[in-house]
Amino acid sequence: MHTDHEIDTTEFELVSGLEIHVQLNTKSKIFCSDSAAYGAGPNEHISPVSLALPGALPKLNREVVAKAIRMGLALNCQVNQHNFFDRKNYFYADLPKGYQITQDRMPICGKGYLDVTLKDGSTSRIGINRIHLEEDAGKSIHDQDDKFSYIDLNRAGVPLIEIVTEPDIRSAEEAAALFSEIRKLVRHLDVSDGNMEEGSLRCDANISIRPQGEKTFGTRCEVKNLNSIRNVRRAIQHEFSRQERLIRSGGSVIQSTLNFDAEAGTTSPMREKEEANDYRYFADPDLQPVYISDAWLAEIRAAMPAMPEELAAGLQQKYGLAAADALIIARDADQYGYFLEGADLVQQPKILANWMLGPVKSILNDREADFNTFAVRPARLAAVISLVESKKVTQNLAVQKLLPAMAEAPDHDPAMLAEQMNLLIVEDSDELESFIAAVFEKFPAQVESFKKGKKGVLGLFVGEVMKLAKGKADPKTVNEKIISKLK
Repeated sequence: MHTDHEIDTTEFELVSGLEIHVQLNTKSKIFCSDSAAYGAGPNEHISPVSLALPGALPKLNREVVAKAIRMGLALNCQVNQHNFFDRKNYFYADLPKGYQITQDRMPICGKGYLDVTLKDGSTSRIGINRIHLEEDAGKSIHDQDDKFSYIDLNRAGVPLIEIVTEPDIRSAEEAAALFSEIRKLVRHLDVSDGNMEEGSLRCDANISIRPQGEKTFGTRCEVKNLNSIRNVRRAIQHEFSRQERLIRSGGSVIQSTLNFDAEAGTTSPMREKEEANDYRYFADPDLQPVYISDAWLAEIRAAMPAMPEELAAGLQQKYGLAAADALIIARDADQYGYFLEGADLVQQPKILANWMLGPVKSILNDREADFNTFAVRPARLAAVISLVESKKVTQNLAVQKLLPAMAEAPDHDPAMLAEQMNLLIVEDSDELESFIAAVFEKFPAQVESFKKGKKGVLGLFVGEVMKLAKGKADPKTVNEKIISKLK
């Protein structure tokens, strides 16, 4: 299994750009009224337009255009108020017309950018080259019959926007951060559910390398259909290393389209890259050019939700959160909603933020879940925090034992669960005294050195008492008792 590691760019520089396909969450398809919902039986959401029957004509869905504009505004793009559709011709079994309706020469949105924050707190500005509208293709299913492939055209005509970045990405971390940020944005703007498992969000990565200091681009390879943030990172790491080994051994990179094997973490060739002119683009004669009036653009702009930076400023002002924490919470719609619901149920909202960004995030990462699906709802988490604040359960036991147990049994009352699990703090003063006495007996030399002014051994005493109390003691109380005994 290929492990995640950051690439070594001392000698070679990574040059990468992403093409991110976002399935829009409109009720109907881009050029007809068939349902665009996911999960129906094979070929249930079809009509003469989806099937490309002779004489069936496309009609543009206005809501698709509005959602693409929202995304363009969020990515600081120039909106092209006059744009049109092209035909991209290629043969594929699940492309009923023999061409895809897309935008080539005049996309709906032109140049823009997105700033992404990296782990070390630095930001990188990634240029957006364009956003164009297109229809999705159907789906070929190859594993249901030995002799035949089955075709499901429910997805044919589902609206997509493709966000194409500039080749500004210089590390696998930047690529993963950008993909993650786009996912949060599409959900925040309600243009897509961003569900990668259902294919609502997928991306192709163009990857090349060049010696550090070199200005001309190397030969690029395109890795297709990456459907998770982790796989974007892994594909770039693998491809960088593969290209570096090739060049070091005197070989050269051949421009090609690659598949990514998520199990092995490796890439393999699908086909040599077609040149763009193979597609024979020309303006679609069945669709009128799109004209976006100043009034409609202003209306869409006015209806845009507050962006994460604005929401974060509100969290700082109202709840006193640190700027970095507020921004992390505001950038994820589910996380933001969870925090707002919980903030009125705790005494210190800052502590709720710490729990959400620390222990809760850790559980979600382990389960590949998010705040929307987290079983412990805000009221229950507030009750767990309250047990810690009122010194009924130690922070350590609440994080290590109680919270994971709550995630398994979310309907249980946290206080009752803590009692059943025997996690409540030992309030028996005599028992604590006996633990302290036992520790002093075990470490007489350290007791003497403390009395001579060596205060560093205090941590040892507290740790040993906590062990005897099986963690069920308040460290602050233990600390105070030990000091008073030693005096």
